[in-house]
Amino acid sequence: MSLTGKVALVTGASRGIGRAIALELGKMGATVAGTSTSEDGAKAITDFFAKSAIKGSGFCLDVGSTEAVDSVLARIEQEFGAAPLILVNNAGITRDNLLMRMKADEWESVMNTNLTSLYRICRSSVKIMTKARWGRIINISSVVASSGNPGQTNYAASKAAVEGFSRSLAREIGSRGITVNAIAPGFIDTDMTRTLTEKQVEAMLLQIPLARFGKPEEIGAVAGFLASDAGAYITGETIHVNGGMYMA
Repeated sequence: MSLTGKVALVTGASRGIGRAIALELGKMGATVAGTSTSEDGAKAITDFFAKSAIKGSGFCLDVGSTEAVDSVLARIEQEFGAAPLILVNNAGITRDNLLMRMKADEWESVMNTNLTSLYRICRSSVKIMTKARWGRIINISSVVASSGNPGQTNYAASKAAVEGFSRSLAREIGSRGITVNAIAPGFIDTDMTRTLTEKQVEAMLLQIPLARFGKPEEIGAVAGFLASDAGAYITGETIHVNGGMYMA
């Protein structure tokens, strides 16, 4: 399960699931480039890596910009001496609203960040991985891509599209030794879920057979497995990690 000698790029790595994935890949020996939307966030990632004895650093990245994506990929290769062959697309946003009240920018911003960013980052990364004849692409989806959720037509649609994107890309580049998979977390104990009221938490727990929220490191463990040689024969799959809330 060693990733020694590999460079990994994890978007949205400043907190929550992204941070846990970056930590797991780093513990497995990878040099990790974690991104945030701000310079302060990038510095916090660098400091966290240093404190956790993880090789790597943080980078500021706007996943909505093709120029920014290409610039960061070039900087990673320059700083670490190798381009990332492990890519985890975790950056994402929510702009929840009922469809009849949803503004155009609430729809478009979610699609641009959650879905179109994959097109930008994967298109550039696949060229690098194809030359190396090895690569791992892991896209973070969500349980709501399968179950649906009122007030999240934009978010659920973007994540369902992420899964379709992953399956199609897996078929395109499998012969080059590159796997493409999605992970669909359920309710995970992060800053976002900690803002829920006690009543909301109780209602959610009733939907989960394991009767608890997941831990970010449990998503990190699945990402680490998919990135390693142990997961080399898995591609085009969506791995559900939701405590039984949705059973595919």
